[in-house]
Amino acid sequence: MSTAAGVIQSGAPWALAGRLPLRRHMPLILGIAGFAIVIALWEISALAFGLSVRLYPTPLSVLHTFVDLIRKGILPVHVTDSLARYVSGVAIGTVVAVVLGVLFGLNRFVARMMLPLVNFLYAIVEVSWIPLFVLWFGYGPKVILLALIYVVAFPVLFNCLTGVLSVPQVYVNAVRSLGATRAQVIRQVILPAILPNFMTGFRVGAGFAFRALVFGEVIAAQTGLGFLIFEGAQMQDTSRTVVGMISMGVLWLFFDRVYLRPLERATLERWGMIAGEGQG
Repeated sequence: MSTAAGVIQSGAPWALAGRLPLRRHMPLILGIAGFAIVIALWEISALAFGLSVRLYPTPLSVLHTFVDLIRKGILPVHVTDSLARYVSGVAIGTVVAVVLGVLFGLNRFVARMMLPLVNFLYAIVEVSWIPLFVLWFGYGPKVILLALIYVVAFPVLFNCLTGVLSVPQVYVNAVRSLGATRAQVIRQVILPAILPNFMTGFRVGAGFAFRALVFGEVIAAQTGLGFLIFEGAQMQDTSRTVVGMISMGVLWLFFDRVYLRPLERATLERWGMIAGEGQG
């Protein structure tokens, strides 16, 4: 009995070690399984409806179109142009929003005065502004860039102002009583306080920016994934449209997993708001 128990106990760590990699990769496995189920249902529905591939594409026809667009160099051009517009718009919108949020937040009276206006503009979707931007600035990349800046800036600005107003004034007074300058108050009190709100607004704005990107490229561009999606619909080549849609989804997943989530976690860990990987 003792020998058998010893064998079981000695084998337990190996069994546990074998289960750990599976548990670590379980979210990825489940995610892939979810996509596989959707693709299978898609194929079944295409067979059941019996429509033309040009109207209701199959996964295989979309794959063929994807490979063809890659081989001809068409898809890389659209992806590159969309990424350049997206990154530029998100970066400029975020910087503008944070600077305004901090400046407004230095005066609580100004912050309370601006918050309803920012909330009002936040509620007006970027789609409403694009026709006006076209009238004012004409067709072209400038319209798309303005739409992206708008859709990113107001969620970030609104959340930054909300974060500033949630900072107890006693903290600011305490730091000032120790001789802190305005810059030190911003760095040591304001910025750490608005960080969770900023990340919330940034995630919302970055997600909305993809919607603005597609709509802007449909109206005011001759390249980009939004243009590719609209061009496929005009040509009645739905495989081309679906390739554009899938490319947008893949780009967002890549941005979210590779950049947004690590940035979110690293930023919050920097200020001690969540436990690090090696803690608790």
